[in-house]
Amino acid sequence: MNSIHVTRAVQMPDLLRAGRYRKSPELGPHMLFFSGGSALNQFSQVLKLYTHNSVHMVTPFDSGGSSAELRKTFQMPSIGDLRSRLMALADETITGHPEVYQLFTHRLNKNSKNSELLLILEAMCSGKDELVRAVPNPMRRLIRTQLGYFIEAMPPSFNLRGASIGNLILTGGYLNNHQHLDPIIFLFSKLVGVRGTVRATVNDNLSLGADLADGSRIIGQHRLTGKEKKPLASQINKIFLSADPDRLMPAQAKLRKKNRKLITNAELICYPPGSFYTSLIANLLPDGVGKAIASNDCPKVYIPNLGQDPEQIGMTMDSSIKTLLQYLRADAGSKTGAERLINFILLDSRFKSQLNHVSADLLKELGIQLIDTKLVSKSSVPLYDPELLVAALLSLT
Repeated sequence: MNSIHVTRAVQMPDLLRAGRYRKSPELGPHMLFFSGGSALNQFSQVLKLYTHNSVHMVTPFDSGGSSAELRKTFQMPSIGDLRSRLMALADETITGHPEVYQLFTHRLNKNSKNSELLLILEAMCSGKDELVRAVPNPMRRLIRTQLGYFIEAMPPSFNLRGASIGNLILTGGYLNNHQHLDPIIFLFSKLVGVRGTVRATVNDNLSLGADLADGSRIIGQHRLTGKEKKPLASQINKIFLSADPDRLMPAQAKLRKKNRKLITNAELICYPPGSFYTSLIANLLPDGVGKAIASNDCPKVYIPNLGQDPEQIGMTMDSSIKTLLQYLRADAGSKTGAERLINFILLDSRFKSQLNHVSADLLKELGIQLIDTKLVSKSSVPLYDPELLVAALLSLT
């Protein structure tokens, strides 16, 4: 039997469609995002008002911030970005659990002595700390149990300054679940009423590396983003996975069956703004991601960064599109048509940026449609307006 494809005219933004989703977000579309970091957190806080079915595939290769201490100590994937997205999607209504939210977003003082912070952590574990006391049972007992596992495994030299309590709780759960992220992510998704699905793309303890145009090689996500270290002085030629955080030890990860199913069942796939290589492209490196995307007939949308991403030094919109396709085809197959991988580019040309100028010839060659609509407001400059961006994406579902 021949497959039948039904098309429809798209109104941008489709306020009627958005309004219908707003009334029944539990019936909202299954929109899937490949991301990492905090770039989508404000967007996610708006998105959850329209759909409780969004899926967020988050890269676990972050090697900076407080996650670095946890990764180094316990040889584990990064959980900071996962916790951050869980909190962005948490239920903030009266039916949610704001006391759990406050605990998960609390950070220990950066300037206190480690011995003082350990006492605070032990008070939380015993249920005497006010933040933990505010959490009702049985959630309180569950949180105390995971913290107990963390404290028991924590070496005396572990630096607690500035640590996220949410990260420590999730780490305890990771250790308690035989070093698997999914069970503890699922459990705490239920605890805070996450309006969507948050998953690590893979469960592997791997690091990102890059070969630069000047011939140098860098290992470590935090050395590439231009946030904790100086911005790159040379263009990235290639990124890869390494089993060692400090030197090249070539590694490959494989997309799990449950994550492949999420990709193949999505009603829209989005390559969103954020760090181009360490947040977006990193999610496409595991075996199976490109194939899963290509097998899905849903719309696939690329939203370029506004301004200059430090990781995109020397890049244009055209080269960004070609690079995205290159990594998708590395798994999907070199002869996979662009229409199986990217259908739309969503941008606001009123906001002038070197990543807003795309070649009409390239779009025609690849069969990609450009959607130029209002995505930046006076109050959001120099960033996308979350409300406008959400409305635009919902219009394509």
